[in-house]
Amino acid sequence: MRLGFAVQVLGRPQLRSHDARRAPQQPHLSVSLAYLRDILVYMAEAGLHMYRMHPDLAPYITHPEMPQFHHQIDECLSELEYVGQLARLGGVRLSFHADPYTVLNSADAETQTRSRAKVIALARLLDAMQLPAEAVIVTHVGGLFGDRATSLGRFIACHDSLPPAAQRRLVLENDDRYYALADTYHIHEQTGIPLVLDRLHFLLNNPDHLSLGASLELALNTWPADVRPKVHFSSPRTEMKALAPLPGDDADAGGVRPPLWSNHSDYVNPFEFVDFLRLRPTQPNFDVMLEARAKDLAVLRLQRDLDTFAPELAM
Repeated sequence: MRLGFAVQVLGRPQLRSHDARRAPQQPHLSVSLAYLRDILVYMAEAGLHMYRMHPDLAPYITHPEMPQFHHQIDECLSELEYVGQLARLGGVRLSFHADPYTVLNSADAETQTRSRAKVIALARLLDAMQLPAEAVIVTHVGGLFGDRATSLGRFIACHDSLPPAAQRRLVLENDDRYYALADTYHIHEQTGIPLVLDRLHFLLNNPDHLSLGASLELALNTWPADVRPKVHFSSPRTEMKALAPLPGDDADAGGVRPPLWSNHSDYVNPFEFVDFLRLRPTQPNFDVMLEARAKDLAVLRLQRDLDTFAPELAM
């Protein structure tokens, strides 16, 4: 089992996830790949083996009004191969999570076209890195758009319209508002798309009152036999937030706001995590992406906590 973190590196704050310059400054995939190379070197030093790349690794690559950015993958084939080799040699599992603007079930044809293009581009990046099938693109179903059944059908139709190379990389996650595990499983039955169980989303949105253990097993069994599944894990944020006074208010007028349970905590509660792993009777055969605000620091802390509290589960 590998533990992963997403995008930002806090253990080395000087490391950047991607070339975030605006279009007039001509950002480029080649710069992002140099940053990714440095992240992989850090991960090898720290003993980390799973990383979610920024979805804008290739900036503006599908922007319909900026064709000058559309050929970055072809311009960086040797760099992509090199970085992919670094990841493979380090035993690092790389992945993407599509950005919130990638909505495959959108009722707007233009949005759906842009979303398809983004998924295809992300799949091309993974293929150009020559990464194994475990390097996936996670997405959500999308919005309700007034009618659940029609929106589910629109996702299925859009998925089926993707080229096989993109379909092979795409996996589907349950969300905390609209589409629960049963909805994503319906799509799996129609398309074969593997499912990523997000534990916190499951706790927040489980209208069918399924058990977590059975749901975990259900999601894991949607993956091909030769591809290691992955799941998402986070603890809900429990801290209150201090509210600053508004301009013109008294200094003590701010107050506090209670936590939102849908927010991710800084670190992962190790006891919750151990209980989650023990839902399976055998040693877990899946990887876990930690969605914690402390990023790589949360992974390193959880590894130490497992050594202390559940050494039989330690990596």
